[in-house]
Amino acid sequence: MGKAGLGRARARARAQERRQSRLNEVARLRQVPYTQQQRWWCSETTAVVTGSNRGIGFEIVRQLSKHGLRVILTSRDVSKGQEAMTSLQREGFNVDFHQLDISDHDSITRFSEWIVQKYDGLDVLINNAGVNFNLGSDNSMEFAEEVIRTNYLGTKLMIEAMVPRMKPSPFGARIVNVSSRLGRLNGRRNRLGDAALRQQLSDDATLSEELINCTVSKFLEQVKQGSWVSGGWPQNFTDYSVSKLAVNAYTRLLAKRLLTRSDVQKVYINCYCPGWVKTAMTGWQGNNTLEEGADTGVWLALMSCPLPSGKFFAERREISF
Repeated sequence: MGKAGLGRARARARAQERRQSRLNEVARLRQVPYTQQQRWWCSETTAVVTGSNRGIGFEIVRQLSKHGLRVILTSRDVSKGQEAMTSLQREGFNVDFHQLDISDHDSITRFSEWIVQKYDGLDVLINNAGVNFNLGSDNSMEFAEEVIRTNYLGTKLMIEAMVPRMKPSPFGARIVNVSSRLGRLNGRRNRLGDAALRQQLSDDATLSEELINCTVSKFLEQVKQGSWVSGGWPQNFTDYSVSKLAVNAYTRLLAKRLLTRSDVQKVYINCYCPGWVKTAMTGWQGNNTLEEGADTGVWLALMSCPLPSGKFFAERREISF
């Protein structure tokens, strides 16, 4: 190995050491119980977790339930969702289930009506549902439209439907979007090649829903034309990365709108990266455990006031977009 290769290997080793040190610190923090002053929630506080019959979503349901919230587990597949709910109920957790497909407008409407009729709304929404069809070095765009429709447009539809259903509270309602560092605008690797577009999406003055939608539409159009490779899009897991870039941008945009509401109507929205977690989506090849992957999402959902909004987190720390 040459000097350059040796230097890169040492840098990777140092980065791995720092990451493990932070994970160890977060694991220690996870064992520290919330004080009575920190516990703004009660057994009637209702949290909804999308895509939660398995993986990170299921673990988020488990952890929120452990802290004493009432949690609604959701799944596209009714039998799998009911099975997941039953397994948690056997452990003594207050968990309910309802079918939900965030890529289906009618499914969201049915869920929205049900949550109001049964629980008078919700206090916490964790948007975990998402899809990815590439593993390892694969980077096929065969399912790009479905990835964008689910990960970005479905998440957006869910938020639009749930915000009016969120209960007034002096502590504020909370939305947490499960995202990814792969969608960072200004990462050293895997970022948009179009510097002008990157600047527009980075700048709060030029960021708009129209800009985000136009960006994903342009990507899908290039996929159809077969010209996406030279389009300056992220190089790894391209469709998934673009979908999460859109989620991150929408989180920032919506945070400004939601914080203009009156105090008891405020909704705080943030996103986080769970890391590379051992799940079916990663082909069980990840580094992080489910417990580690769920941790920051739960921490954001339960955070005491004052809350951040429109921010991006990983391992319980803010990171840049």
